Amino acid sequence: MKILFEKLLSQFPQVIPWSFAIVIISLHVSSVSLPNYESIPAVIVFGDSIVDTGNNNYITTIAKCNFLPYGRDFGGGNQPTGRFSNGLTPSDIIAAKFGVKELLPPYLDPKLQPQDLLTGVSFASGASGYDPLTSKIASALSLSDQLDTFREYKNKIMEIVGENRTATIISKSIYILCTGSNDITNTYFVRGGEYDIQAYTDLMASQATNFLQELYGLGARRIGVVGLPVLGCVPSQRTLHGGIFRACSDFENEAAVLFNSKLSSQMDALKKQFQEARFVYLDLYNPVLNLIQNPAKYGFEVMDQGCCGTGKLEVGPLCNHFTLLICSNTSNYIFWDSFHPTEAAYNVVCTQVLDHKIKDFF
Repeated sequence: MKILFEKLLSQFPQVIPWSFAIVIISLHVSSVSLPNYESIPAVIVFGDSIVDTGNNNYITTIAKCNFLPYGRDFGGGNQPTGRFSNGLTPSDIIAAKFGVKELLPPYLDPKLQPQDLLTGVSFASGASGYDPLTSKIASALSLSDQLDTFREYKNKIMEIVGENRTATIISKSIYILCTGSNDITNTYFVRGGEYDIQAYTDLMASQATNFLQELYGLGARRIGVVGLPVLGCVPSQRTLHGGIFRACSDFENEAAVLFNSKLSSQMDALKKQFQEARFVYLDLYNPVLNLIQNPAKYGFEVMDQGCCGTGKLEVGPLCNHFTLLICSNTSNYIFWDSFHPTEAAYNVVCTQVLDHKIKDFF
């Protein structure tokens, strides 16, 4: 994403300061029935801006969104919290679906209470990826950094509830990993021919496997990994690579399919290696493609541009207080900015991606 930011910031020299709000709200996401009447102690999330609920507020990075119009529909409205959307993100929706809580807080929030920790947090950092260079470019938290904070998290909950209860929380919780989009849309091009796409997706898949093995070693047993979406059809990629008619970009879509096949295969191998664990591949590509190809079926009208500004390039600091055009009805749009979906789209996609896979975590 940083490349896109740098290209666009040269045309928009004003980068505004940000502010954020701590909110207490009541939300309504339907939970799902869990097998054998089980209850999940916590939901724990790693990844990028799709699932970052505000960690980037507390680090030095250009990949921030804790300012209006982000959060326009969050809670009572106009409450930017660092979520890259107009409202909720998949982290929140997934936590609610598993019946844990309605908002998944960012781990780096200094105001977290013990109960917040015991029921799960997001370690995700906007603009990160599988490729370590992705996070370095954006000064985001790498997957390695996120694992380090998870280790710190384990020590904190051990101080709260003791070793035995901590072991239960860690082993029974649901873990979600969602990242990789920034690798394909940005870092692959930064590497300037160092890899072809076959070798680069091999690198990504290898990094994913290393992360999952480490996470398993730290006690995680119920792990869902989200594949890449139909990247070539997000508004920014249509604008940058889709030609005069802003068609979907074949390269990004084909790269996403290639990586997803490798990720799925790696997870099958991990299932055989660690048979007491549950590794669940969550297909995001086809549900998002279906949404884009059939927007009216799901109540949407606009699928090729975001709600913020022209919707063709604005993302992060370029979707800000000074943006003149903001759509009047966010729920008509699949995308909030040029890269991230709206809360309404996230709700549809999370249901399609997750609900039929719940049983696989048990």
